[in-house]
Amino acid sequence: MRRLVLTSAVAAVAALVLAGPVQAFQCPKLIAQINAAAGNRFDNASHTAKMKASEAQKLHAEGKHAESEKAAKEGLAALGVKM
Repeated sequence: MRRLVLTSAVAAVAALVLAGPVQAFQCPKLIAQINAAAGNRFDNASHTAKMKASEAQKLHAEGKHAESEKAAKEGLAALGVKM
């Protein structure tokens, strides 16, 4: 029983440690999705989305992945892209 609890605890900690880097790779995908959806559009929504993509790229470079993902999702929402 003790071994099962210890193994479960180690597995949970490992999953949490590995989850951070995996999420870091979602930021560039979201930013690319904004850039593809905005394309050559020149309306207010595409301008807002491109600004959010720029902000998300800056935050991603700073290592603030949660904030970067939030900004990117706001940009996609401005374009009307469903997640």
